[in-house]
Amino acid sequence: MSTRRHFAVFTTASLPWMTGTSINPLFRAAYLAKDGSRDVTLVIPWLSRKDQELVYPNKTVFDSPLEQEGYVRRWIEERVDFRPSFSIKFYPAKFSVEMRSILPVGDITECIPDEMADIAVLEEPEHLNWYHHGRRWKNKFRRVIGVIHTNYLAYVRREKNGQVMACCLRYANTWVTRIYCHKIIRLSGATQDLPKSVVCNVHGVNPKFLEVGKLKLEQLQNGEAAFTKGAYYIGKMVWSKGYRELLDLLSKYQSRLGVLEVDLYGSGEDSDEVRESADRLSLAVKVHPGRDHADPLFHDYKVFINPSTTDVVCTTSAEALAMGKIVICANHPSNEFFKQFPNCRIYNNDEEFVQLTLDALAEQPAPLTDMQMYDLSWEAATDRFMEAAEINHPTAEPRSHQASKTYFPTFLRTRKLKQNLEDASVYLHQALSGLEVTRCAFGAVPKSLQPDEQLRKDLGLSSLPKKKKLKLKLMT
Repeated sequence: MSTRRHFAVFTTASLPWMTGTSINPLFRAAYLAKDGSRDVTLVIPWLSRKDQELVYPNKTVFDSPLEQEGYVRRWIEERVDFRPSFSIKFYPAKFSVEMRSILPVGDITECIPDEMADIAVLEEPEHLNWYHHGRRWKNKFRRVIGVIHTNYLAYVRREKNGQVMACCLRYANTWVTRIYCHKIIRLSGATQDLPKSVVCNVHGVNPKFLEVGKLKLEQLQNGEAAFTKGAYYIGKMVWSKGYRELLDLLSKYQSRLGVLEVDLYGSGEDSDEVRESADRLSLAVKVHPGRDHADPLFHDYKVFINPSTTDVVCTTSAEALAMGKIVICANHPSNEFFKQFPNCRIYNNDEEFVQLTLDALAEQPAPLTDMQMYDLSWEAATDRFMEAAEINHPTAEPRSHQASKTYFPTFLRTRKLKQNLEDASVYLHQALSGLEVTRCAFGAVPKSLQPDEQLRKDLGLSSLPKKKKLKLKLMT
């Protein structure tokens, strides 16, 4: 085999859904391919038109994968200063209204031909594998790296019977990541601990934010007024994203924060409730619809307040730091990476929040150094990813290209205890994920074991063979 490596980056969402698992894997693919030394394929979900209407904003829909690919490529090309050279492939998927998530359909390992199967990067490996029924990732790919994006346990605990559900989910996440991944990268300590894992922030920021930061630095050095607005927060407008905590703090300390003006930007299920709660405050708190954080509207704000503790690594906090702003956030594992930046102010309690906010309004942000800008970049994030992923680390077992999807319990034939247990575990997971009744019992979209005819048609997949009806010949 050639020494040139091939990276297949599988993720759970795609633009135009503006979520972290759409944007960050897209940047990862672009920067892995940037220097031309690697072949990279980004593998993203394809939804039927009906599901697209449920997921994508502004009534955006695509008639073909080629049309959506064009959209994705235009978006990334407008944000980087080079022409990305990665490939894009689509896997069949369905949207789960109950889980508010896109879930794979069928065996998505088939998207990559066997002769190209080298390194698989599974963005949200637990999510991709909860209902996986197909080729075993470790058998098809030489190295399988999982990147944990989401603190699913924190979200589940907010639901009815949340503690019980979180306990079950913890074991499910541990199970599937152990049997399908060689290495796990957790973006921060806010995620659950998993086998074979390391904590490392392997995300960067859109280069456009660093350009704003450089402009603000020049303005400060020239003695100009770089920041003419006060404080703001931007995020999906749901209570779990820190809006409740922020409004509670502003309400409790209105007398001390009398000079504070805060603008909240976001769209989401709780927008109306957030607006009503803000209106009851004596402070000047205004609620606005969500906008792209790169919009020039945000450039002149000086202070970014982010009280959220449900993020794993908050992208908007990194973007605010890149733009040269002061960021005020809670002392939480999700913010550990940001502590190295002097403009990040961490509070441990309400009193510290108030004092840090007042100080930030009265001060000017510290200028970003070249090294700090580099640490926030996708170039640095890619270097951290390559190191954390241990790409050249020898795998525990050779890759197998057997096409069969039948998982006969090989643990009955081998003597290696560790491999015995893993083979048994894979066999059990495959057995459970191959039954419609157990899949649906654990939350899978009904009839998602194989792509339906519409998904097959959209993706150019061969149709399923029709079942032959048995005909009984009457003997007379």
